[in-house]
Amino acid sequence: MNAPLEEIERDISSVNFYRRKAKLIKSCCQKLVEDFGGEVPRTVEELTQLPGVGRKTANMVIGGAFGLPAMIVDRHVLRVSQRLGLTDKKDADKVEKELSEQVPKEDWRRFSLLLMNHGKNVCTARNPKCEECPLCDLCPSCTVKV
Repeated sequence: MNAPLEEIERDISSVNFYRRKAKLIKSCCQKLVEDFGGEVPRTVEELTQLPGVGRKTANMVIGGAFGLPAMIVDRHVLRVSQRLGLTDKKDADKVEKELSEQVPKEDWRRFSLLLMNHGKNVCTARNPKCEECPLCDLCPSCTVKV
């Protein structure tokens, strides 16, 4: 919170949009101290009150830092869940709600991370590797005839 903005910018300069993100980090830290007594909140509702924190980040914090159930929907989870026919929604918040209703709560974080990893490494956006996909026989979007 007390770090000069320039120092934060220097520390994160390798990240895209680092100036904007540095401002958000500083604002977030100030709000954490002022509104939450320096403690990181444990709910999506509270976390999303922090500058620069959306539902995806909030769920990552809840699942990763606190080990609580969290359905994390990033672009990979969104794409893979659409291709697998688990949702036809395009809005991440709606997909989060839909997937949360289909997957047992205790599996939300693991499920999200598995889909994320699958989307990064196999079911890629431009050139999905259907021939390598262990889900091809279940996937309506698979281009390989099984």
